Amino acid sequence: MGSIFDAPSLQAYRIKLGQVKQLDRETERELARAYLAGDRRAGDKLIEACLPFVVAIALEYRRWGVPIEDIIQQGNVGLLRAASKFDPSRDCRLATYAAYWIRAEIREYVVRGYRVVRLGTTKAERRALRAYRMTKESDPAALAKVSGMTPERAAGLIPLLAAREASIDVSRDEGPSLADRLAASGPSPEETTAQRELDTRSRADVKLALEDLTDREKLIVRERMMAEEPRTLQELGDILGVSKERVRQLEERTRSKLRAKLEALSPLVAA
Repeated sequence: MGSIFDAPSLQAYRIKLGQVKQLDRETERELARAYLAGDRRAGDKLIEACLPFVVAIALEYRRWGVPIEDIIQQGNVGLLRAASKFDPSRDCRLATYAAYWIRAEIREYVVRGYRVVRLGTTKAERRALRAYRMTKESDPAALAKVSGMTPERAAGLIPLLAAREASIDVSRDEGPSLADRLAASGPSPEETTAQRELDTRSRADVKLALEDLTDREKLIVRERMMAEEPRTLQELGDILGVSKERVRQLEERTRSKLRAKLEALSPLVAA
């Protein structure tokens, strides 16, 4: 079986991408700042470095019955959108940020393609369509057996059959339509990326802040602040050999100490 890159144009594109050099984090930031300031050449360099990443994502959709070169092109459109919105001040690489926009552009293109696709032009396709309507068979080998087509053709046809029957634009049982389900309904990529980076930084800062505590203070943090079922002041007092009131005082002091350290490391974490 031939490669999906057998077409001469795709082979040439793949060879060209093999010569693309990845950017380090600081170079990427500098180019992003220049691009946002209006430097088109900086933008070209920034985008070119991420083109191999677009191909990697496009390959996830190679069995959806759409030419791979078209999928790659739409992924590139998503990359351009991401680059125009990218904030180099955030602790995030462009490829990580752009993944959302690349996939969103590809999915929208696939949906548009489903609207105009024609099925049932051959006897095998008509048999496959009837079989799918009756059984909702999603196994390419099984669908190939009842329709008479090859398993490879059946694998490429199944997403089209599912889209045709599901109706992309019309919801069923007052639920969301297929297009609604394909579209992102969660946080924006900016919010997701920012939260991920904040969580990572927070864990690192908390770990660093704990290093300045005494063994007794670390025990209080572990048993009173981080445990799913915190020990009572009395239980912890029995372990430490002090009164319940003394544990309360130690806990307050430990909290203040932790907060001061975290505020010094990152105001956002301590907020």
